[in-house]
Amino acid sequence: MPTQACDRLTARERSVLLCVASGMSNKAIARELQISVETTKSHLRSILSKFEARNRTHAVAIALRLGMLTVF
Repeated sequence: MPTQACDRLTARERSVLLCVASGMSNKAIARELQISVETTKSHLRSILSKFEARNRTHAVAIALRLGMLTVF
């Protein structure tokens, strides 16, 4: 698992990841962060690549394991 990936995420990627963890769709994330859906998808692709994750759920699971997100 890429433990250094959390250090390589940009602030925007962290925001997108937090939205994904909250269960938001790409469209909702785009609206929330005031970016386009395509930009949202681009950030997600980057997150998946950096985490070597299979999908957005796997990315959230990795972020939880790395302590980037907390369960409340």
